[in-house]
Amino acid sequence: MAEASRARTAGGRDGGHGGGHGGGHGHGHGHAIAADTDRRYLTAALALIVAFMVVEVTVGVIAASLALISDAAHMLTDAMAIVLALVAMRIAQRPPHGGFTYGLKRAEIVSAQANGITLLLLGGYFVYEGVTRLVAPPEVRGALVVATGLAGIVVNLAATWTLRRADRSRLHVEGAYQHILNDLIAFIATTVAGAVIWATGWNRADAVAALVVAGLMFKAGWGLVRDSGRVFMEAAPAGTNPAEIGRRTAALEHVVEVHDLHIWEVTSGYAALSAHILVRPGADCHQVRLAAERLVREEYGIEHTTLQVDHATPELLTIGRDTPHCADPHGPAHRAGPAAGSSDGAGEDGRPAR
Repeated sequence: MAEASRARTAGGRDGGHGGGHGGGHGHGHGHAIAADTDRRYLTAALALIVAFMVVEVTVGVIAASLALISDAAHMLTDAMAIVLALVAMRIAQRPPHGGFTYGLKRAEIVSAQANGITLLLLGGYFVYEGVTRLVAPPEVRGALVVATGLAGIVVNLAATWTLRRADRSRLHVEGAYQHILNDLIAFIATTVAGAVIWATGWNRADAVAALVVAGLMFKAGWGLVRDSGRVFMEAAPAGTNPAEIGRRTAALEHVVEVHDLHIWEVTSGYAALSAHILVRPGADCHQVRLAAERLVREEYGIEHTTLQVDHATPELLTIGRDTPHCADPHGPAHRAGPAAGSSDGAGEDGRPAR
């Protein structure tokens, strides 16, 4: 038995071959309006960031402040992050064609991962520079640092507020937002450091602020790399329990077994599921498929499904035994309990009973 095919594009159709019944709900593609709104928010934030970055570089050089220069460099990556997000949004909206049967939706995930890696690299650089300046601190003009830091707080508050209104469930938007949010916190740390230097003359406060910013970069960068990596590795969406879904599907009326269950994310907010479901002889395969689709849609928010439903035969029930139904069975088989009309039970972990 060939593995159930991946989720279809919008407007899936019903059909069957050799007793199998496949079905799918098309993924909602009504993201065009939301994408246009997000694009406006991102563009507005980009304009704020670029305008202030030029000012900050100039003042940072004059004041000899590593904290200001690190903030300016961070703002440059902010701008790059927003540009990447804008480009990814444009690419991801292209329709499927050729071998790209999902289109280029994962361009958004590439953008998020690039932003995460950039934050990690910048964090490493500023750790090095911060430690160096702790050992041999230069003279820093605290008053200039405070004035520029306060202005930066205002600018980044405006940019952060703008991006908070965008759809942050999309990883590429969240990546840009994390850049801006970290920059806001960095400006607060820089302003505090400038005030300390201005009041006490302790120039190492500038390096301490840079190290604090580096720590925040590591935290945000790792989160983006981890979350985008889950999508690339086709893991189930965070918070989704495939074993639970398998058990609940197997508990539906007339279902004998569920196997080859796959749940993955095409891109942020676009989950898909495929599975092979075996039902008791004489049961209505179409009704079982509809019940399974309703379960995963209403309980787990998964609208894009491809389900192959067959009547159970002795041959198909040999999955996981000496003669499996295919050469490479994928994952556990979830069996119905005795109340559902099966003599085979399944353990709590979803493995087939032996």
